[in-house]
Amino acid sequence: MDKVISVSLGEIALKGLNRGYFEGKLIRQIKNMTKNLGAPNIYKGQGKIYIEADEVYFEQIINKLKKVFGIVYISPCIRIEKDFESIEKGAINAFKEVLERENIKTFKVETRRVDKNYPFKSPEISRRIGGTILKNFQDIKVDVHNPEVYLYIDIKDKCYIYTEKIKAYGGLPIGTNGEGLLLLSGGIDSPVAGFMMAKRGVKLNAIHFHSYPFTSERAEEKVKNLATIMTRYCGNILFYSINILDIQKEINAKCPEDEMTILSRRFMMRISEKIAEKKNINALITGENLGQVASQTIQGIHVVNSSVKMPILRPLIGFDKVQIIDIAKEIETYETSILPYEDCCTVFLPKHPVTRPKLGDIEESEKNLDIEFLVNRVIENMEYSVIRGK
Repeated sequence: MDKVISVSLGEIALKGLNRGYFEGKLIRQIKNMTKNLGAPNIYKGQGKIYIEADEVYFEQIINKLKKVFGIVYISPCIRIEKDFESIEKGAINAFKEVLERENIKTFKVETRRVDKNYPFKSPEISRRIGGTILKNFQDIKVDVHNPEVYLYIDIKDKCYIYTEKIKAYGGLPIGTNGEGLLLLSGGIDSPVAGFMMAKRGVKLNAIHFHSYPFTSERAEEKVKNLATIMTRYCGNILFYSINILDIQKEINAKCPEDEMTILSRRFMMRISEKIAEKKNINALITGENLGQVASQTIQGIHVVNSSVKMPILRPLIGFDKVQIIDIAKEIETYETSILPYEDCCTVFLPKHPVTRPKLGDIEESEKNLDIEFLVNRVIENMEYSVIRGK
């Protein structure tokens, strides 16, 4: 009798012939996340992934696994031989551990018999083990409808017994759905947008636009701190830093004031697309949310989209601010996001930005600007670094 951690895979289990690809990605990420925690052994076992490790590391490993996309549930298990006497002993030990943690009065046994050659069917195993628990523990009752604890039994090549299903984020392993370039500001929304796309299997890179010296170095440091927090979920992030002050000065001097925000946004998209194409990145990602600010109207989004050919993914488009803040707090980016450092969007901010821009008007204004020269110049002067998880 020994202890392991089981990992339930969620929608990966629904994949067809390419399921092995998703499982391979997930196992590599689990290994990377847990490599400094006792060098655990990881193996696949009939629909789940199992982790063998020293029990002293279990809590740390579970906390890491909760942040790995592709995992739905995590369960510390007792692993035993599948003869019935061993199953009874394992069930008694598992229930003792529950009673040491909680004051439990009701329970239910649920059995999953993956090994169809096992002589007892699932309902019979559940009834027998339920009887064993009742004989060995006083003041305990079976409640099949609303038990305080479930005792789970999986019959496979071995038997796995557990009482916890610790919820993780689900989704798909990082890198199984290509790469995206996240326009990462210092606000609340863009880190959440990156988290949401990473959960769908997108490998994240990040680009940050600033207007130094009009914006401070501390403002950019704040954004790098946000990226560092995101690496807990997304892995290492290649971080591009772009100073667009010269572009903003050109727009301010040669274009209508009320178009500053939308014109700046179009430049950001062009710059991001050019970098993404060079780096074989598949899409741009933004934290835009319909109607949240003046530039995020349907008309504004259409005009921004028209500046590039690459897909722009907006995972927060239908969220309200409260929902976004709730996720930001959960992933621990919120407190950093609300630090009061300025970003480039506040430079030359128009008093009355255009809210329903017309593409023809914007393109006419852009004729006053040497777009290709301005884009290439800021890219030539960009800085980049790798943000690594701590």
